[in-house]
Formats: sequence, structure tokens, C-alpha cells
Amino acid sequence: MPRPACRPSGAAAWSAARGGRPAMSDDTPLLVTREGPVVRATMNRPARRNALSEAMGAAWDALLADLARDQSARVLVIAGAAGHFCAGLDLTEVASDESPEAKLARQQARNRRTGQRFADISALPQVVIAAVEGSCHAGGLGFCCSADIAFAAATARFAAPEVRRGLVPAQILPWLARRTGRTAATRLVLEAAVIEAAEAARIGLVHQVLPDAAALEAQVQATIAAVLEGAPGALAETKGLLAALGPISPDGYAEAGAAAFARTASSEEAAEGIAAFKAKRKPRWAA
Repeated sequence: MPRPACRPSGAAAWSAARGGRPAMSDDTPLLVTREGPVVRATMNRPARRNALSEAMGAAWDALLADLARDQSARVLVIAGAAGHFCAGLDLTEVASDESPEAKLARQQARNRRTGQRFADISALPQVVIAAVEGSCHAGGLGFCCSADIAFAAATARFAAPEVRRGLVPAQILPWLARRTGRTAATRLVLEAAVIEAAEAARIGLVHQVLPDAAALEAQVQATIAAVLEGAPGALAETKGLLAALGPISPDGYAEAGAAAFARTASSEEAAEGIAAFKAKRKPRWAA
């Protein structure tokens, strides 16, 4: 039998991630647990609303590489610790004292990896379910939209705030457009406003809104049960057929998006936008 994709940390670890402060979150930015064929990946940086750090990204990449080879895993559930899903990129890792050339190269490489990560999630043979509570912003939308099925609690809030930070939504944009359609995605990324769960469901960003965390988990469990009724090979082939209906973006988009993100992340606008965000004030261009 193929080896498991990940080592389960036990029910107690999963319970901590769902309901409170997980232990050693700095050491475990992605908490992975497993019950039989069901793998749960919980983004585990609650003090930062589970913002995506370099360490969390590396943990994601390792998990996805394992799952791509694991024929015994059948479902992946993506969630966030302590009542939030993912607030997007950790902006403290965008600002730096590097030379402009070094910063440009680092941000381009990071954004390229981000885009590939969402593609890898979508391409998994397992059925991927996103369970969203609280903040689902920026890169968090990429995790939500690259999942096959997405559910949200009524507490969930969604936003693509990049332009308000002097950045661009480079690698989430194709996934948003595929999930919601280009018109709704356009408004979301240009207004950059926060929308509530009901509006997210109306535009197709999530498939269903549940009243609270308990109801959200009950729906996830019901969907897992339904998926496990399907044949593993047939489900994987069906996902392949869905992918064959058309590419997520044109050839060259991922590289162009990474370059655009790197340029903006290295700009004076980004420096001002990130500083304003940290200071909880409006940036100069909005004053």
C-alpha cells in the first residue's frame, strides 16, 4: 500500500487548530492531520490571521508533492486556525532592506511559486474542500478558488485588497475569474472592498454559506461522505476532464504575473501602501 501523504498529529491537535490557539504555531505553520483517507491542512499562524509566510509556503509545497503521489488519500480539507482562513501574503516579508535588484528577484520567485502552488492544489487527484471562516483575503482567495468545493461560515469575509497596498493580485486573478466569472472578479479586484459571505455565495466565490463553525464542519463531513461514495480513479479522471475544458490562464500569464507583482512589490507605492496598512491609516494616494 502506498505510504500516507502525511503523519497525523492526532485528534487533539486538529481540535486545537479548529477551536483555539494551536501549540507551537511558529514551528508548525501548516498543521497537517489525517484520519483514514481524509487529510486536513490547517494554516496555523493565528496571530497573523494565518498569513502566508515563506515557511508556510514551503510546508504547503512539501505536502502537495506528497499528495500528488499518494493513492491512499482521497480528500484534502483546507482550513485555517482560530476562526480565520488566510489573510494572504505576510506583508512583513514583502518589506525589506535588500537592494532593489535582490528584492525584485526574490518577489518574482515568490510570486511564481505562489501561482504554481494554486495550480498544484487544483491538479491533485484528491477532491479538495475549502472550509472558510473569518478572513479570506488576497492569497487566501487563491486557496479558496483552487479548491474543488468551497464552503463558508457566515463569519467569513472575502477581499482582494492588493491595489490598496500598492500591489497586484497577480496569481489569484485567474482563479477568481474561473470561479466567479470575469465581471465579478473585475469588481472584486478593482474596488478591493471586503464582501460578506452571502455576497461571496451570490457571485459564486463559495458554493454554500453555513450559519456557524459547527454547521460548516457538518457540511464538510457530509461532503466528505458523499465524495467517498465515488470511485477514486473515476473522481481523479473527472477532475482531469474538468481541467481539459480549458487552461486556467493563457500561456505566459504566470510569468507575466510574477514579474508584475515583483515590480509593484519593489515600488514606492508598495512601500507606502504597506506602511499605511501597518499604521492603520489611509495611504497618501487615498488621503
